[in-house]
Formats: sequence, structure tokens, C-alpha cells
Amino acid sequence: MLENLISMIEEYNPQCDVELIIRAYNFSENAHQGQYRRSGERYFVHPVEVAKILIELKMDSSTITAALLHDVLEDTEYSYNNIKQEFGEEIAQLVEGVTKLTRLSFESKEERQAENLRKMFIAMAKDIRVILIKLADRLHNMRTLKYQTDEKKREKALETLEIYAPIAHRLGISRVKWELEDLCLRYIDTEGYYDLVERVAIKRQDREAYINEVIKELRKRLLEFNIEGDISGRPKHFYSIYKKMVYQDKSFDEIFDFLAVRVIVETIKDCYGVLGIVHTLWKPIPGRFKDYIAMPKPNLYQSLHTTIIGPKGEPVEIQIRTYEMHQIAEYGIAAHWKYKEGGKDEKGGLSDKLTWVGQLLELEKEANDPREFMESLKIDLFTNEVFVFTPKGEVINLPAGSTPIDFAYKIHSGVGNRCVGAKVDGRIVPIDFKLKNGNIVEILTSANSNGPSRDWLKIVKSSQAKNKIKQWFKKERREENVEKGQEILEREVKRQGFNQQEALNVKLLTQIAKRFGLNNEDDLFAAIGYGGIALNQIVPKIREVIKKDVKKEITPEDFDKEIQQQSALEERKKSKKQNQGVTIKGIDNIMVRFSRCCNPVPGDEIVGYITRGRGVSIHREDCPNLMDNTESADRLIEVEWDTSKPITFQAEIQVKANDRKGLLSEFTRILADNKITVSALNARTNKDKVAVLNLIVEIDDIEQLDRLMNKIRAVEGVMDVYRVIT
Repeated sequence: MLENLISMIEEYNPQCDVELIIRAYNFSENAHQGQYRRSGERYFVHPVEVAKILIELKMDSSTITAALLHDVLEDTEYSYNNIKQEFGEEIAQLVEGVTKLTRLSFESKEERQAENLRKMFIAMAKDIRVILIKLADRLHNMRTLKYQTDEKKREKALETLEIYAPIAHRLGISRVKWELEDLCLRYIDTEGYYDLVERVAIKRQDREAYINEVIKELRKRLLEFNIEGDISGRPKHFYSIYKKMVYQDKSFDEIFDFLAVRVIVETIKDCYGVLGIVHTLWKPIPGRFKDYIAMPKPNLYQSLHTTIIGPKGEPVEIQIRTYEMHQIAEYGIAAHWKYKEGGKDEKGGLSDKLTWVGQLLELEKEANDPREFMESLKIDLFTNEVFVFTPKGEVINLPAGSTPIDFAYKIHSGVGNRCVGAKVDGRIVPIDFKLKNGNIVEILTSANSNGPSRDWLKIVKSSQAKNKIKQWFKKERREENVEKGQEILEREVKRQGFNQQEALNVKLLTQIAKRFGLNNEDDLFAAIGYGGIALNQIVPKIREVIKKDVKKEITPEDFDKEIQQQSALEERKKSKKQNQGVTIKGIDNIMVRFSRCCNPVPGDEIVGYITRGRGVSIHREDCPNLMDNTESADRLIEVEWDTSKPITFQAEIQVKANDRKGLLSEFTRILADNKITVSALNARTNKDKVAVLNLIVEIDDIEQLDRLMNKIRAVEGVMDVYRVIT
């Protein structure tokens, strides 16, 4: 393996540091000694394969060395200092940037995922090679995903499709993006994937014969005009076909860019020359021409795209680009790599073309928790884009759905803060106008402007604009923010049913403020006032601090007295309804209620929790609220299901599926056929055309719930079904 690795590197980089790579290879092999993957092969094979992927991208010696070491910190006894001492700080930082946060505790699986991604993105903003190693790592993991459990396959495939494939696209590394997407599809919709593979294979022979006819005619014409170039058929990737069938509701036969030809020539002049030849040979389809040479994509991609009606009346897509453009299209930022052996990025080179990466640091500073950071990141990096022009003709790219306010803040924060109106294509438009490709936008400003409005936060699309608006309120209107934030928090505390004197005391609020990196309660009020901290971040922490204070005051005598008081209270109420379905060992006639955070049903392992004044709350044993409350052990009590009387229970499930006609009717038919009563239903479709359905159903026990979920899971296009526990 080592000889093969070295020969692969030396093919494109004869100056590579062979000695460094050999040392890293031996170090990693020794560190992972005795470790094996689920497939049964040595774990060390994984970092070697990751290094090979990066060699295919023609990366430098430091990146390949870090790839060989990328799992050492996470999975072995070696530390950051060991790596730094042996290989230097640069490589140690690359390895650390890819390493997951395994030794910290998190409130939920989602928070762990968000924090790991946040850490990786911040490392990426400092050195883009971190994300290249991570993409290679994820690609090899997806190639070997078949050895994981079905649940793990789906989980990893969804995460890859939502996070890593879009990053590969944003960085312009199309060969990685396409393979990741096709591998994800195999595990997200296995039946659909193999059906598509079979249908494409059936048409392959006819398609190749037709493409060869187009290539032959085009090559003949290029020779007549003395234009040299490579002409070949372009493979269509399964996921791109699948997306058009599912999201654009097209049949297999309606997708006409199966047939595609790529022409690669020496110069930009030749690109436009080939375009003219193509359009004289065959009739172009209106609206299907795109010039990404004159106006490159943000990921540096350049090419001419046109679709023509070919020799037999079949549409054919033709892409025309130079050899340099083709390298960028395949390898993205790796094709521009300036980290030569012992060198750094040159001014005006790669870093200037990746200014969006630097915006990650700004996002990280403004976000108050990992989930908020991820939401902002997805808005800016993973959504579709719109391209508009300044009056001077400069191209500005923004997230799809952006408004003139987003445009103003993209130009400069001062322009945004003084914005009083806008003109689009020469006419005045409202500030919530949705910009479209090709619009010419002019911002109207005034030195007497009172600054941004809080309503703008609901209008703007880009997280950059939101952050700039929040910064203005934070700096310019502190007193107003403090007053407004205090008013908002007091109203919410009252709505939540807290004791106001208890929840709003200075000591408690100062304690919470420090958790957000603030100094005192006024800073906390100000942050709430300008929108820097949301109420859903504050309220759980107030509840948590109050609970801790209450728990510290409990004595065994208080506890026994509370049990007696509750028993007496329930004896008076004679409430039979409340304790139906559950019996409490050693206690009779006490009020019982089922917690809404985990909605236990018969078949779940359960435990009771003695509350103050509200009887016993029944939770699942694995309820996150109980598991996170380490000081609640003295309030837990044994309970068990009483199935002697028929009673129904509520459970919430969430369904994610590819949106299509008739989907909801199929779900309702399953519910009707199984005589399931629905207490609540909420259906929506997100920006990726994925339908999300939340159902609260009444069921008898866990077995009935499992049967229902399995039937829903079998519906065509369903990606995930799971029980909701908040």
C-alpha cells in the first residue's frame, strides 16, 4: 500500500515530501494497531483510502499526511501534542480540525452533530484543507456504508446529502459531489435507485449510438474550422435524474439531458467558436443556453451550456469549456491550490476567490448556539442563488428569495443601515421585493435615515444581512434594547406560568447571562431586545436554574410531607381518570399525568417523578429531561402499566418523504384502515421539496405504534419515520 501511495503522489508531484508521508503512514499504522472496521478489514486501510482520494485531487504533502493521521486523535491514545511534536503544528491543526468532539457531553444527539459541524467549519475557515480531508473521509465511509446497520445507513446518507454533498458543490468538486449523491440515493431510496440503474442500462446502447453520431458530425465540422479539442459523451448521474423525476414530477422519458456531449478546447475564443458551429449545425432550444464563462458560478465553475435538437429530433445537451475550466469543474478549489510544498496562498489567489469561507467566522461569532449557527450556514451556503447587478454592472450573488435590503448589506453595512428605498430595473419597488436573476438594483440612501427597522429581520433572507441589522441595534439602541428585552422576557415568564419574583431575580438572570458570555442581566435584556438571543434559548435555562435551586432545598422530611399532601389532595378530588393505565407501588389515590416531553405508551419502560403540587408525572426511562436532571434521583418512584382497563394513549410521530401528489391521501388511508384516531396533524414542505408530516395519534400500546410506523415506512418515497421525543 505504501509503495502504491508514493508512486501515485510522485506522478503529479515529484517534489513531494516522501519521507514525511512514510513517517505518517508508519505512525498511523502503529496507532491503529489491533483496530478493525465492521467489514473485518484493518482500520488502518481507511486513512490510506482517504489519502488516495486526496491524491486523486492532487493535494499537497501536508494534506495527504494529515489524511493518514486524521483519526489518530479521535480513536487512539495519542494527543494533539504528540502529533505536533512529531509532524509540526500545521499538520496537527489539520488533524485537530477534522477530529470530532467525543469527550464533551451534549444535551442531545442533534446538538452534538451541530457542534461537531460548527467546529469543523470554523477550522475550515482558517484552512480550507480541513474540509477537503473531511469530504474524502466521508466519501470513503459512504463507499463502505453497506456494513452498517439499516438505521445508521439512512442516518449517514441523509446527513451526507444535506451537509457534505452541498459543501462539495459549493467548493466546485463535482466528482466528489456526484459520487456522494449517488451513494446517498442508494441508501435513502434503495428500490428507486436500483430501478433507475436498470432503466438507464436498458437505454444505454441506443443512447451511446446516438451520441456517437452527434460527436462524429461535430468533430468533422471542428476540423473544417481548424479547432482542436476533445469531444466525448458526458455521463448523467443517477441522483440528478432522480431529482428531476421526484421534485419536478417528470417521467423517465421526459428527461432529455440523458444525451449529453462535452467539448474541451484550448481557448475561450474557441469555446464561442464551437458554440457558433453547434448552433449552425442544429437548432438550439430557446431558454436552454447559459454562459457561465462570462458569469462564473460562485464555486468557480465556468462553461457554456446549450441544448439543441439533434439529428433524429432528440434533444442533446452540449457543454463547451477550456481544459483549465474542465480541471476546475472536476476538482474545484483543489485545481487552484496554492499551498505548494513549503509555500502559502498567494495574494489575489485562491483565498480571494473564497471570500465566502471567511464569512463563516462572522457567522460563528454572531450565533448563540450550534443550531442557530447551522441554520445560518444552510441559508447562506446551501440554498439556491440569485445573480443581480449593481448599476455599474458588478455581479452580486445572494440566496434565492433575497430582497433589496439583502443586496444593500452585501454592498456595505453602511449602505444597508442608511437604506430608505430601492430601484429595480429603473423603477421603485418595496423593500420586501424578491429579486430575480438579471435584475439591476440601485439602493436609495439618506444621511437622515433612522437606521434599520426590526421588521427587516423578518424580511431579509441572508444571514449576513440579519447579523448586520442585529449589530446595529446592539450598538446604537442599547437602552431601548434593554427595555424591550425586559418587557419581552417578563411577558414570556408570565405566559409560561413561572413565579415572576423567582424567575426574574437579578442573581438568577446574571447566572444565565454568563452562560451566554454576557456580564449581567442588562446585557441579557439587551441581547433579547435586539434579537441576539431567542426566548426558546432563555426559558429552558430559567427552568433549569430554578429546578436546581429547588432541589438543593429539599430534605427527606419535605419529601415525605409532599407525598402525604399530594395523596390527601387526590383523596379529596377522587380523580379516577388521572391514574388510569398506571399503578404506583406503595401509593394509592394520587394524581397521575403523562409527560408531554416523551409521551410514554404501554410497552415503554417507565418511571414516575414526584412533582410539586401536580402529583406524579410519568416519563419514559430514557426521557432526555430525566437523564439530563442528575439531581432528580430522590424524586423518582417506581410505577408500572395497568392494562386491566382499556385506555388509549397519545404518541407523536414525524414522517419525512419526497413530496408528490397523493402522498397525504396514502397516509390517511393507512390511518383509516388501521382505525387510528388522529388528534393533531401538521404537514409542510421544505425548500428541498421534502414533505414533513407530524401526527399525534391515539394508540393502545407500543406494538400498535410500531405496526403503524412500519406501514407508513413502506409508502413509496418515505425517507424517515420516527417517534418524536422533545
